[in-house]
Amino acid sequence: MVEEKTTELFERVKNNLPSDANISDIRFEGSEIVLYTKNSDFFIKGTDTIKKLVGTFKKRIILRPDPSICKDMEQTKKTIKKIVPKEAGIKDITYEPEFGKVVIEADKPGLVIGKRGETLNKIKAETLWLPSITRAPAIPSETIKILRGLIHKDSKFRKEFLHKVGKNIHSGWKKTDWIRMTALGGFREVGRSCILIQTPESRVLLDCGLKPGSNEFPYLTVPEFDINELDAIVIAHAHMDHAGIAPFLFEHGYDGPLYCTYPTRDQMVLLCMDYVQLMQKEGKTAPYSTKGIKEAVRHTICLEYGEVSDITPDIRLTLLNSGHILGSAMAHLHIGEGLHNVLYTSDMKFDKTALYEPTSLNFSRAETIIIESTYGSSSDILPKRSEAEAKLVQVCKDTMKKKGKVLIPSFAIERSQDVMVILERAGFKNTIYLDGMVWDATAITSTYPEYLNRDLQKLILQQGHNPFTSKIFKRIGSMEERKKVLESKEPCVIVATSGMLVGGPSVWWLHQLAEEKKNSIVFIGWQGEGTMGRRIQRGWKELPVEEKGRTRMVPVNLGVHTVDGLSGHSDINQLQNYVARLKQIPERVIVNHGESNKCTELARTLHKLLRCETLAPKNLETIRLK
Repeated sequence: MVEEKTTELFERVKNNLPSDANISDIRFEGSEIVLYTKNSDFFIKGTDTIKKLVGTFKKRIILRPDPSICKDMEQTKKTIKKIVPKEAGIKDITYEPEFGKVVIEADKPGLVIGKRGETLNKIKAETLWLPSITRAPAIPSETIKILRGLIHKDSKFRKEFLHKVGKNIHSGWKKTDWIRMTALGGFREVGRSCILIQTPESRVLLDCGLKPGSNEFPYLTVPEFDINELDAIVIAHAHMDHAGIAPFLFEHGYDGPLYCTYPTRDQMVLLCMDYVQLMQKEGKTAPYSTKGIKEAVRHTICLEYGEVSDITPDIRLTLLNSGHILGSAMAHLHIGEGLHNVLYTSDMKFDKTALYEPTSLNFSRAETIIIESTYGSSSDILPKRSEAEAKLVQVCKDTMKKKGKVLIPSFAIERSQDVMVILERAGFKNTIYLDGMVWDATAITSTYPEYLNRDLQKLILQQGHNPFTSKIFKRIGSMEERKKVLESKEPCVIVATSGMLVGGPSVWWLHQLAEEKKNSIVFIGWQGEGTMGRRIQRGWKELPVEEKGRTRMVPVNLGVHTVDGLSGHSDINQLQNYVARLKQIPERVIVNHGESNKCTELARTLHKLLRCETLAPKNLETIRLK
């Protein structure tokens, strides 16, 4: 039945093409229809014809060259370097022959594209390859290098996989008359976020994460969830409490698509690889291996913000900026040709930060909203962003005057880059050392400036000033380098993982700096109960340090500071402001991602504000949305 519908659709597309189009193949690439042509003139000049097809069929249609007409690879490389100005800074040229695609990695992609796409069109005409442009990392990144190599290497697999996904999407559907949501994790708790959306046609998972500290899984053994029936996974952002179990699904039978933004894919690999390595160091068995991570990458379909994509026969997905971390997204699901719309905010920040624009309001309808409640109680009011940034800068400057060192325990992704931009923008002159995963995470951030706020985009893309490549930032990559920094009498700032002092280089730095009154430690994020960070905040005066099989107590004499207001989550005022500015009042609001009392309090608060149904379900509850 599916094959019949696919053949019928493709025949209709072919019948709307010129007789000399010479189409050698027509297939799906996810939700897109792709035509391969052996006619070089049609490949070069067929843009208007393809636009008409898009208007007729209301689907994304792409024209690619049949590999048989593409010019020799070596000659193509010479031609590209001749056409593209040297100022573009071409770093690499690779090929995906199965897609008729040449991938050009450059420092300045805009110069490869040219005004109104003139340079790109010239490459296309003279090489008969379809050019794809990627930005070279401003900071060398082994993660991105491995990722891009893996994707190019697996292009043959990807071609068949995307066609399989497309056939499922276009298989046709009879009627969607009910929609259900099951809470598999992250309800009345923080961690292991996981939501199952079900219709008569579809099974879609929104996030699949670990619970920090305990490594607890979502409830994947419930009757509602069957990995063999799962159609798609949507990952809102890369933090482990939202993405940490996705590779596990691929190691246990799931072979469907995973949807996310490009930065989320890259950061997910970085964090999951680090998690596996950390478990091995601790002598524990990770729930998945690097194989699962690679399979997740091979099955990932990346979407830009605002790009609308069918992901099942009756569900259309749009990812929108959530303002939380690089590439973080809200997932908007349009279900059943307008029957019902669901907005899953995941983690959100409805305030402009040093790095990102506020959470997007760029959607017309959402009858059900699933919203986070990390700071959902009436007492969760954060200081103004400007005040928090000023306090951070002042603590660092005061410590420098005393010739001390500042330790900032930080999360590798988002918060560290936040600190970097704040201090660089403040004209900070002292060296800022980056230890742990911070450097690799910053390299990924520097590769995607288009996901940063407008001010940073203008600074980087138009004015040519990239704050992440400033000379004040230095990488620490070994214990020897740590000891050199420690022995130096120069005051400095050290940004090190982990953010709660539960492992990583930040713990080593604390042990070394704790005794000196001239030094400071600055907490810039929430410190979990039972963590060393929380204990230091509460006034611990001694630290137990293991040395050569013995424990000695180190006095805590350094200045202890907490800077609230830099959180990537919205406080209660921002949450209320966000829902109040929606274009229409939703039918219901479902609250998750918060301590139990905060979930229930936010549900009550939003009920009074919106006068609609508000729910704070527990894990394992199923709710009928339509």
